Amino acid sequence: MATLSVGEPQEMEVDRRGESEESGDDETKRKSFNGEVDSLQAPSTVPEESPVDMDTITLDPDEEDVDLVHCRIGKIEGLEVLKKAKTISLRQNLIKCIENLESLGSLKELDLYDNQIRKLENLQALTELEQLDVSFNILRKIEGLDCLTKLKKLFLLHNKISGIANLDQLTGLQMLELGSNRIRVIENLDSLASLDSLFLGTNKITQLQNLDGLHNLTVLSIQSNRITKLEGLQNLLNLRELYLSHNGIEVIEGLENNKKLTTLDIAANRIKKIENISHLTDLKEFWHCMFIQNESRLLLPVAKQSTLI
Repeated sequence: MATLSVGEPQEMEVDRRGESEESGDDETKRKSFNGEVDSLQAPSTVPEESPVDMDTITLDPDEEDVDLVHCRIGKIEGLEVLKKAKTISLRQNLIKCIENLESLGSLKELDLYDNQIRKLENLQALTELEQLDVSFNILRKIEGLDCLTKLKKLFLLHNKISGIANLDQLTGLQMLELGSNRIRVIENLDSLASLDSLFLGTNKITQLQNLDGLHNLTVLSIQSNRITKLEGLQNLLNLRELYLSHNGIEVIEGLENNKKLTTLDIAANRIKKIENISHLTDLKEFWHCMFIQNESRLLLPVAKQSTLI
């Protein structure tokens, strides 16, 4: 068994370990990785900007990777010439509606990050799509994805989604990012047997449940929720990274079957004792926060980062 060496107590801070870093511009990803900024901070779209028409933008018919980032585009149109396009990035624009994509049947990746989209719609022609990013928009529900049966990565970070639904046809999905929404219950994931990474941080989830069918899951991040008990993970035999910081967990338990864990983050919970991890012989990173009683018998947090060697 690896030995545990505990570092000196340090000031508590909100970290974003375990969040997907594939959704977001390179600068935001770099800064969120080294802790300089909050990776969930809303991008700097300026709502006062006036949209421009697509006919003012020159498109290259031979281009396979189309970059239309921050062009103040107000409406998706005129993309019919992009017959060879494999990836299209329309992030940080002023788009309100997903439309006029019927001619892009060969598209592999579509990026609509940081727009003003209220509904997932008009995607049925994109049957070859493997990656879709509609993060930082105004979506309230998951819908309109039934035809995207080849989708591998779906990013819906920072919207107003209240429930997990309508994913049954996405049986090849490998990554699902639903962080910073309004989700209260983990549900309707049974058909996602290929799922490798699930991100549900900064929601309103109270219980770890309905994860039994995710046998291939290796990364699970449910930071900054309302979970009070470590449970429901017994069937996740391939789990390697588990991020549960900033919840209300009091006891480390329920990890008997998760012997492949290499990273365990339970910082900023209400745990008083480190226990029930001696069987985790592959553990390399262990983030925790011990609570101690002061003279007034109040529980006070002491943050610690442990290195397992």
